[in-house]
Amino acid sequence: MKAIVLVGGEGTRLRPLTYTTPKPLLPIANVAFLERQLSWLARHGVDEVVLSLGYLPDAFVDHFPSGRFGDVKLTYAVEDEPLGTAGGIRFAAEQGGIDDRFVVCNGDVLTALDLTEMVRFHDERGAEATIHLCPVDDPSAFGVVPTLATGEVVAFVEKPSAGHAPTNWINAGTYVLEPAVLERIPPRLTVSIERDTFPRMLDRPGALFALQRDVYWIDIGTPEMYVEAQRDVLTGCIGLPPVDGATELAPGVWQQGGVSVAATARVEPPTLLGTGSDVGAGALVSGSVLGRDCVVEPGARVVRSIVLERARVASGAEALDAVVGSEAVLEADASVRDLTVVGAATVVPSGSRFSGARVPLQVAQP
Repeated sequence: MKAIVLVGGEGTRLRPLTYTTPKPLLPIANVAFLERQLSWLARHGVDEVVLSLGYLPDAFVDHFPSGRFGDVKLTYAVEDEPLGTAGGIRFAAEQGGIDDRFVVCNGDVLTALDLTEMVRFHDERGAEATIHLCPVDDPSAFGVVPTLATGEVVAFVEKPSAGHAPTNWINAGTYVLEPAVLERIPPRLTVSIERDTFPRMLDRPGALFALQRDVYWIDIGTPEMYVEAQRDVLTGCIGLPPVDGATELAPGVWQQGGVSVAATARVEPPTLLGTGSDVGAGALVSGSVLGRDCVVEPGARVVRSIVLERARVASGAEALDAVVGSEAVLEADASVRDLTVVGAATVVPSGSRFSGARVPLQVAQP
């Protein structure tokens, strides 16, 4: 079975991290998000994936130089200009030679959806397209999708006012499509499958269905959700070990490869220590992920934060509910907190204080 993964977006809400790394290649518990998604697809019988690319396409080719991920063959479909979700799907299908039923998923959604069940649901109804729906507490910020008892979609309601939504089930960004859907998409035009293609399919009864499943689902596209996804993986919310080959040093504390942790350091769960990470004496690491070759010096604090590979948190510095980019440095007594995002190779000077900030790819000023 073939799949298309939409990975062409710029990831603006995760800047400055995404200035240098496309959002799908950012790590979730020290594994590139896209690798987690490809593993999920492979477990459900997908053996060929077309990556629909736009922003920083060479990064994907460099990440998968063999054009494969395990047993999954990869094809790259690079758009010259953005074509929207529907336009991107049609272009990717043409580039990948897709002429049979296929799966589409957004490249920023981490989910425990049973894709095998979804494909079976689609086949049993003879659907032209099937959408996964998940419930949300407040649907007013989303487009909701009412259905019949059979699962057939009857309407799309965009951002209903509070208390007036016909349902709280929203489009979760995973689709099973027949090639006939591609014929509904104009070639080489910017078209949204969610706002244009799917609503127009309602003119043919029995064409469009939705599978309602309340399973783990998160969009990693904001700093808050990016940090939350890391914790969810570490605490087993999606039913997977944090990293293949990781060993559990203590309940909820994992080590990936050789890691140096001082005897007087405090490491509290859930935490993943990446290969070669060095935690200094008296440092506190709690509910966090440290990437490969990170350094947390004596007396530093890293709490509910993501510190990417080769970053350094100097003595007395702290990262509290923050994301620290690869090779970045928090100098002595610097503080980043409240979903501050520090870009790759950025130096945060000694004594600086940032809260809810985006610290760019340059020497930061206090």
